Amino acid sequence: MGAGRDRRGAGPTVPGAGGPAGAAEPGDQVDAAEEVDVAEEVAAARAIVLRQLTVMARSREQLRVKLRSAGVAADIAEGVLDRFEAVGLVDDAAYAESLVRTRREQRGLSRRGLARELRAKGVDDETAAGALEGVSDEEEVATALALARRKAESTRGLGRDVRQRRIAGMLGRKGYPSDVVMKVTRLVLAGDA
Repeated sequence: MGAGRDRRGAGPTVPGAGGPAGAAEPGDQVDAAEEVDVAEEVAAARAIVLRQLTVMARSREQLRVKLRSAGVAADIAEGVLDRFEAVGLVDDAAYAESLVRTRREQRGLSRRGLARELRAKGVDDETAAGALEGVSDEEEVATALALARRKAESTRGLGRDVRQRRIAGMLGRKGYPSDVVMKVTRLVLAGDA
């Protein structure tokens, strides 16, 4: 066997390289394996986020929690979320505005109730405040009045005190301030007298 070739005849050896020229060192193989693992974890994280967004819109924090519970490394999760945010698939401002609109229409929540729900879903206070700017005091009172009228109708036949407690309790649970609750309750019950 000639000098400068390894035993298998695979090519010239590089002095001090411990193997054929261009062959990967054992450390290089570990690095390549780590790169494959990272790529697989990124792909898995993307799949999780896409699956979550297919079901319904979610805040960045909700997705971060989901990725954490799936065991995705924090740096990989942040990179994937940054990419989804850059392409517009994760947008907390749009999510907050949509949530405010639907929760007001479906459940009649007050601004305070909406802010509490946004906070629970991981939307930061600044973004939540921006989404809640669209809810005026007049709209809030009108929504409370409509809810109170429905409750008054369903409690017809009960004593006035019982009806007042039930209307006030329902509005309070939805986050309406006490002054709005009392004003609306008195107004609705005065119309029923």
